[in-house]
Amino acid sequence: MLAGGPVALFGADAAGDEPSVRSEGMMLSLLGTASPATLRTWFARLSEGGKVVDDLQERPWGASDGQVIDRYGLHWLIGFEGGDGT
Repeated sequence: MLAGGPVALFGADAAGDEPSVRSEGMMLSLLGTASPATLRTWFARLSEGGKVVDDLQERPWGASDGQVIDRYGLHWLIGFEGGDGT
């Protein structure tokens, strides 16, 4: 569950004999969907048991973003404009 932005995002695993969700070549994007502090928290939590592809960092153009693959194999792009929220 990701909460703290304009919407709460929940996920659930497959039940019984239902096939699990598989995705290839898809990235979920959370750009500016919550405060910088909340997005940093989401990035940290999604990276637990997963893999950071590109650290969440300020870019030359002033925005901050990063990529992580969570423990379930979902690829996320998380970022924000403006203040660092730390």
